[in-house]
Amino acid sequence: MTPVKTKLCANIEKVISNLSVKNISKERKEILLPLVEYVQHKINKHEPVRINFICTHNSRRSHLSQVWAQTMAFYFGIKNVYCYSGGTEATALFPMAAETLKNSGFSIETISQGENPVYSIKYADNEPAVIGFSKKFDDSFNPKSEFAAVMTCSQADVGCPFIAGAEKRIPITYEDPKAFDNSPQQAEKYKERSLQIATELLYIFAQIKS
Repeated sequence: MTPVKTKLCANIEKVISNLSVKNISKERKEILLPLVEYVQHKINKHEPVRINFICTHNSRRSHLSQVWAQTMAFYFGIKNVYCYSGGTEATALFPMAAETLKNSGFSIETISQGENPVYSIKYADNEPAVIGFSKKFDDSFNPKSEFAAVMTCSQADVGCPFIAGAEKRIPITYEDPKAFDNSPQQAEKYKERSLQIATELLYIFAQIKS
């Protein structure tokens, strides 16, 4: 698909315009293909597209994936796409993950404080915010059926061989930027991972034909 005329936050639009899918390898595209096919199948059937991005702690990669997927669906004008995230356990959305999204142009506000803060994450002024907080994949906030479970870390992929209610289980794993926490490279590595995820989701939603 080609981008539609949207009202994305200006800085996000700028970030997306600088992404290049040319560096995605053939092998990686094969990993991404099942999600392309799932989304296209749902679009062809005029059914809602529900995607739950799952990682062990629901603190970094799954949130980055959820937010960028929702953003890319909007960027390409693909309707009825609903993105979620969850973990095999609940912890907290790591502050650097939220800060990384903020640095890419997302408008982020803290709705509630505490051990597991809740964030409002907006990619466009007139669209509903993505609500970001750590939760288990089967939390009541997430869909119970008719969704794709996208496993964003190898630990969750191995540890959760069965996701109740999922129509399809798709491993698309990413290296954890947590390895660089409290290091001089932290901000750089979180940005790198976020942009990798954004680039691959740009590629995925660009393949969809309405």
